[in-house]
Amino acid sequence: MPVEPLSQKEIDDRLAELPGWSLDGDRIARSYRLASHFAAAALVVHIAQVQEELGHHSDLALGYNTVSLTVNTHSAGGAVTDLDFQLARRVEDLAPGHGAS
Repeated sequence: MPVEPLSQKEIDDRLAELPGWSLDGDRIARSYRLASHFAAAALVVHIAQVQEELGHHSDLALGYNTVSLTVNTHSAGGAVTDLDFQLARRVEDLAPGHGAS
């Protein structure tokens, strides 16, 4: 079943439920700060596991003590879809366990 792009209102409504996430061009984005490089790397590995489970992947960047994600759906022409918000919600749920803020 094809994935449909979300309307701007749907994107805005869903972003309101995900503090820290924002629209960055044609992607949703979020950065996290962690206590150490090791904690940030552990978060990246955990996010990678979730992405594999969902079969949906973000652009993921590891800094010294930061992790940044941007995501859209390539199969929907690079639009933001429900899949992107499913991934964002899963990441939001696991990030506090790594001490991310």
